[in-house]
Parts: sequence; C-alpha cells; structure tokens
Amino acid sequence: MTVAITWQEASARRLERQFLANPAPEGTGVPRVVSAMLGAHAQVLSAAEVSIGVRTADHTRAAVRSALWEERSLIKTHGPRGTVHLLPADELPLFCAALSAVPDGPNPFPPATRLTEEQADQVVAAIGEALDGRFLTADELGDEVIGRTGPWAGDLVMPAFQGMWPRWRMVMHRAGQSGVLGFGPNRGRKVTYTRPPHFTPLAPDTATATLIRRYLAAYGPATPQQFAKWLAAPSAWAGERFAALAGAGEIEEVTFEGAPAWLVTGDTDFPDSPAHGVRLLPYFDAYAIAAQPREVLFPGRAYQRALAGGQAGNFPVLLLDGVVAGVWHQRRQGRRTTLTVEPLRKLTARQERALGEEAERVGEVLEARAELVIGEVTTGPHA
Repeated sequence: MTVAITWQEASARRLERQFLANPAPEGTGVPRVVSAMLGAHAQVLSAAEVSIGVRTADHTRAAVRSALWEERSLIKTHGPRGTVHLLPADELPLFCAALSAVPDGPNPFPPATRLTEEQADQVVAAIGEALDGRFLTADELGDEVIGRTGPWAGDLVMPAFQGMWPRWRMVMHRAGQSGVLGFGPNRGRKVTYTRPPHFTPLAPDTATATLIRRYLAAYGPATPQQFAKWLAAPSAWAGERFAALAGAGEIEEVTFEGAPAWLVTGDTDFPDSPAHGVRLLPYFDAYAIAAQPREVLFPGRAYQRALAGGQAGNFPVLLLDGVVAGVWHQRRQGRRTTLTVEPLRKLTARQERALGEEAERVGEVLEARAELVIGEVTTGPHA
C-alpha cells in the first residue's frame, strides 16, 4: 500500500531536519549545519551567514568566517545550479563528482565565441595549476590561464556587467564544480580565488545516487522534476536517475498531497505535530529554494509578493508555521541593523513576540544590535 504524506507532515519534517524547528544541538559545527542544508547559497555572503546562524543557538558570522578562512572546513565555490555556495570541505568528493555528472544545458553563447571541449578542459586544468597554493585575483588568474593555454583564452567575448569578460571565464563554474577553483578572502575590495584541498572524487554514478538520497532525506517527498529544478539539471536525466534508484529498491514511491513523489526507502517517519514557529530566512536560503511544491510553500499573496517571476530566493522571507507569510529587508548602519518585516497576514501576539526574538537572533548572527520595524518593504528583488 502506497504511503500518503500530507504537506503538514512533510513541512514539519523538513524544518526539523533543517534545524529550523529547533536549533542545532549545542556543539554542532558549522559544516554539519551546512551539510543538512545541502549547501548554503553564498552569492551574498552575509545571507549565507544568516542562513547558517539562525539554524543554531550560538554561532555568529565569526564562526562561519573561521570555518571558511581559518579552519578551511567550509569551501566557498560553485555548487548546485552553478551558483556560489558554501560546501563542507569533506563533502567536496561527493558534490564535485555529482555536479560534474550533470549534462550541460544549451550553450547561451554564439558558436564563434564558445570554447571547444578541448579548450574548456585546458582552461580548467590551467586554473587548477595556477591556483594551487596561491590566492589570485581574477586579473592575475586570467594572466596565468592565458599564459598556460593561449591568447584565445583572453579574447573579450563574454558579456559582463559593464563590458566584456575574457573567454576563459565561461568555464569558471565548471572549474569550481570540478574542485580546482574556490574563493579566498577578499584582497581589499577584490575577490580572490584559490584551489581547495586536493581530493579524490567519488565515482559519478555513486555520487549522483548519494546526492538524490540526500536531497530526498532533506526535502522529500519530491519528484525527479523538482530535484532537476534544484540542481538545474535536465528533467529527463533526473528521471532516469530516479528510475535507476527505484529499480534498485533504494527509493520508494509515495503519495504527496495526492500526487506521486519519492522518498528514500524506509524513510517514512514523520512528526505527529504540524510545524510551528517564526523564522526569518535571508536571500537564497536553501529551504525556500529547495522545498516543493512552491505554490504550497508560497501560498496566496506570497506567491506574487515573495517570488520574482516564480523564482525563489530573490526576497528574504518571513516563515510562519512552515509557509512563507511575508518578506523582509535589513539595513545595517555601524553596529545597528534595522530589520523591516512586511507580514502578509495579521500576526498573533505570540507570533509578534517570536518575530521580535527572531530579529534579535539575526542581529546576533550579524554581530549587530537589531531594531525591528513592521511595515512595507520597498526594496526590490535581488538580481
């Protein structure tokens, strides 16, 4: 008999496993929290710091930065969807192998400007050689890559923010997902890159299967299409991978909100009580991006107000009892940060008190004194 799972059951378990129902136990290291999230989106590093910090009772941004730049137990690199993430260093063999196994989508660049596969491989190898044991800016890395490959790598053919970037930068995300490029601490206002510690990647099939099981454990029940969306992978490819795991008995089909979905075989225990609580999740928080179906996570007005063209992450969100019920924004001035929260429904007195406590916690994570303002958020979505 097929197991039937409700949204309330799935939401409660996801929040529990994400350390959003209760903070991570005391003594839980930053990498363990990031592991539970399957990576912390770090295009905006302060947002990643908040994502991690609000899942703990005591970690601040200092703990995240220590894990990144001193302990090197976290690596800032290109993760799921090719976007910048914080990943546990000891999970690079998994993530890099799985991400490298995802088929490429359509190439957005005109044929005359593209790298051939041979050239792309040369650039990735050159990046790894140049960054080994060094911290280089983009310009310094470009000089090294061009010197190791040829002048073709430096042709200015890639549209950028206010100009053109050299051809070699087309595969920076591939270098990150291959494990040869990561971010270093800024040098003044300039970003630096370095090579993560050397490792032996898992076999691609093993890594892909493991990542699917990890995704289902964290965010399931889910469909192959939802996994593909989270990973920016072809739906057909994801469907084939799910079918292989189902055939091997490693995942099982369930009914989720009346539709077929998948869980890791035997992982069908769910909390008895629905999700409760107030959370402030920053830009691109893993839960807001990965949890599906999106129309249930962003119900009613939230679907228009808290998404950007259906895309999650572009607004920080107010989470009430497991669903999005508002947006927020923070503006820092010195040691003080003002958090403006725009609820989309009336808050109870209990929820207002909890929101005040959550705002204080965000301030603690950012090592600032938080001031809470309930009102309209006028800031637009993050690009």
